[in-house]
Amino acid sequence: MRFKPLVDPDAGLWNWLAYDLRFYRQKYRLSQNALAEIIKTSPPNLSNLEAGRRRLKDEQAEALDERFTTGGHFQRLLRYARLGHDPNWFKQYMDLEAEAIVIKAFEPIVVPGLLQTPEYATAIIEAAGAPDVDALVKTRMQRQAVLRKDSPPTLWVVLTQTVIDWPVGDGTVMRDQLAYLLEVSARPNVGLRVIPRTAGAHAGSDGSIYLISGERGDVAYIEAPGGGRLVPSLSEVRKFELVYDRIGQSALPEKQSRLLIEEAMEAL
Repeated sequence: MRFKPLVDPDAGLWNWLAYDLRFYRQKYRLSQNALAEIIKTSPPNLSNLEAGRRRLKDEQAEALDERFTTGGHFQRLLRYARLGHDPNWFKQYMDLEAEAIVIKAFEPIVVPGLLQTPEYATAIIEAAGAPDVDALVKTRMQRQAVLRKDSPPTLWVVLTQTVIDWPVGDGTVMRDQLAYLLEVSARPNVGLRVIPRTAGAHAGSDGSIYLISGERGDVAYIEAPGGGRLVPSLSEVRKFELVYDRIGQSALPEKQSRLLIEEAMEAL
């Protein structure tokens, strides 16, 4: 029977993984039920893995290498896929964000997208020289629907003082943005703290960190050259959770953080 790929293996390492998963299953004439049992998942989830909609876990890659005697091929490919830049990372990130139970964010330069006003978002996107600013702002505002759900996620945010006193747009834009931060931070599911400039060096010098926990598990998002990188490996996620906690040690308590934001508003 002729093999008909569901994904283009030349489009990226994650696609190659999905392609090889289905290729080897069919090569060894295994049903989806049979292979799903081998890698300890459900047939529907295996179908998603083969179509590139879900991603392999470490123990699943190890089980594949053992069953197909591929000498570590799947484990190696999984490792390099995680290290590489995925052009579809943002779509995957938005899907995870929309389903999140807990979101933890650290931003050293700008207000996180989930907490931006339309005017602030417009100023940021225009400054980046991005095309179709209106469409990008609309997408960013749509993402904020996750905070308006009947059962919204818990959102923990740590910002540097630079975020709140670096002017973006005119005075009105920045004042409205800071007022919105104060408004949102008063919600019971939101925690907001600020690292004051007087704290000096801190653990967040490498850039933004986002940690998302949901029914699919835990993932991290970090900055990467040319875009972002999602980190699904549980061991790596735990390392970034530790970094996030260390960053938080330099932040002010919530009440003092709100006072710092109010002072920044008064200075505008």
